[in-house]
Amino acid sequence: MMKTITCTACPLGCEISVAMEDGKITDISGYTCHRGEAYARAEATDPRRTLTTTVRVQGGGSPLVPVKSQKPLPRGMLFDGMKEIKRAAVKAPVGIGDVIIKNILGTGIDIVATGRAESV
Repeated sequence: MMKTITCTACPLGCEISVAMEDGKITDISGYTCHRGEAYARAEATDPRRTLTTTVRVQGGGSPLVPVKSQKPLPRGMLFDGMKEIKRAAVKAPVGIGDVIIKNILGTGIDIVATGRAESV
């Protein structure tokens, strides 16, 4: 099976071809830098994305605070992660870097605040 991946590791946006057999990479071509090869390997075998969204704030001057995953999560877990975050609410004050949800979905990855929410 052949996958074509557009690399986002640098501004060139190379079209990288990844040949796979039985879930293993057999050939990679089309990259122009080592970052492209590494990106294509990861994207073909274990795609991950940083999850960014907002969490409700109780007792704050703003109803929401922006959050993100500290590290990229497996792409297949994003919707479940969003469901867990939707159920969450934090009490103001909230500072940048505060852990909002520890170890989301048992991944060892925390959801942290990327903005502030002051108390009213």
